[in-house]
Amino acid sequence: MVYLKTDEEVELLRKANLLVGKTLAELAKAIQPGVTTRQLDTIADTFIRDNGAIPTFKGFPNPYGGPFPASICTSVNHQVVHGVPNDIPLKEGDIVSIDCGTQLDGYCGDSCYTFAVGEISEEVQTLLTVTKEALYKGIEQAVVGHRLGDISYAVQQHCETHGYGVVREFVGHGIGRDMHEDPQVPNYGKRGNGILLKNGLCIAIEPMITMGAKEIYMQDDHWSIITRDKKPAAHYEHSICVRKGKADILSSFEEIEKVLRENH
Repeated sequence: MVYLKTDEEVELLRKANLLVGKTLAELAKAIQPGVTTRQLDTIADTFIRDNGAIPTFKGFPNPYGGPFPASICTSVNHQVVHGVPNDIPLKEGDIVSIDCGTQLDGYCGDSCYTFAVGEISEEVQTLLTVTKEALYKGIEQAVVGHRLGDISYAVQQHCETHGYGVVREFVGHGIGRDMHEDPQVPNYGKRGNGILLKNGLCIAIEPMITMGAKEIYMQDDHWSIITRDKKPAAHYEHSICVRKGKADILSSFEEIEKVLRENH
């Protein structure tokens, strides 16, 4: 069931999503060689709760195993999504995609950013750049009168033009009082297909893109998804509201990128 949000609901979603952006910016300050993803998880959990919100990922149910044990997903290098924070130190040249969700005043925020740990190779940097570009190309299509497939096609086209793989098994989604609502938002598809986009539809668009083949599999923890060919993957996500003429981006990378500029 797809339901459209009122302007009041959109503002509540914006508050939850801006908190996700602030949380990711806090993590950006801490990401460097030697830090562990579990340490990052502690920072995120504390920051979210100190701001009066709940981390929506913690305890998220899994049909294959136990509930998610952490407040953020930390997917390193060839992990695509749903990486579980651990005690392995990040090292120079790694990348880590951090996916974060909050619930604030009954509404959810959800956003993801892929971070470089120290200096990364030019090849991997290009993967990050193209994946983030694809996110914004998808967002450009999220306007009243377009169809869902227009978003999917824009993402797929941009990434495949660069020779990258587009993961099929995991998709974006509607967002509101629940973190995952209808409709599903794939990163591949045909222009002109899918539901008609209407004013007030709130969705999370999240390209999950691999440097090599698109095939993936699940690790033994029943959470972490990795590329079959062990090549790196990138993941960026914004929560947006469909509007006339131009989508309203509810989450933000501004504070994250300010920190990254200052640290560089």
